[in-house]
Amino acid sequence: MLEAVSPAVRVIADKAYDCAALRQQLATRNVKAVIPNRATRKQPFAFDAVTYKRRNVVERTFCRLKDFRRLATRYDKRADTFMATVCIASIVAYWLK
Repeated sequence: MLEAVSPAVRVIADKAYDCAALRQQLATRNVKAVIPNRATRKQPFAFDAVTYKRRNVVERTFCRLKDFRRLATRYDKRADTFMATVCIASIVAYWLK
């Protein structure tokens, strides 16, 4: 999936993806890696903490949408019906907030 990322995009990941091989692969393609360092890393890399904190907003949005069982289990088979369900769930989730 990372092969399809354009060079102008940042890759934001959590600590589980903190490895030198991944960072090197992204650096050769001029993709900025926003990955925090593991606690056991001897040579820490610099990363954009503000951008990493924004990742939490996306995670919370997906978590809130997964509260709707119909979305989490993907009962809708057609893409247009599923998209309509996502839209309705989004409206309800943020309206009842």
